[in-house]
Amino acid sequence: MSFLTGEFECKLDPKFRMMIPAGLKKKLPELETEGLVINRGFEKYLVIYTKKEWDKRLEELSKLNEYEEDNIAFIRYFTRGATELVPDAAGRVLLPKFLLEYAGIKGEVVLACQLNKIEVWDADTHRKLMDDEPASFGALAKRVMGNKSKEQE
Repeated sequence: MSFLTGEFECKLDPKFRMMIPAGLKKKLPELETEGLVINRGFEKYLVIYTKKEWDKRLEELSKLNEYEEDNIAFIRYFTRGATELVPDAAGRVLLPKFLLEYAGIKGEVVLACQLNKIEVWDADTHRKLMDDEPASFGALAKRVMGNKSKEQE
């Protein structure tokens, strides 16, 4: 699997359409044929998945016991608002207004690639988040990655 990397700044046009940056488009060969899926993130941002990655997420959800309350609630909230994005003839995708309102996105966005998905942030919110970097990134790395044994590598 090829992972997505990079951050891209974009502007939405007055009709809430966004041009996928050329550098990102090169990393998404399935964009034209399969499209993408956009949905809410776990915080006030949006997430774009390739159709293949979204289907993997749905496959995981389909294995949950649908009779348990937490599972029902998680599936409901995780899939709430999921929308397919299909580029128009000019290569723009239309971002749903209700999802933009959820994330507080007004016009300028940052597309932040995160391994197998793309987070879509309001540009000002993303700047504030990145400015609030932990005092010791090394300590965070140790807590998150430091307990991996050599066999896992």
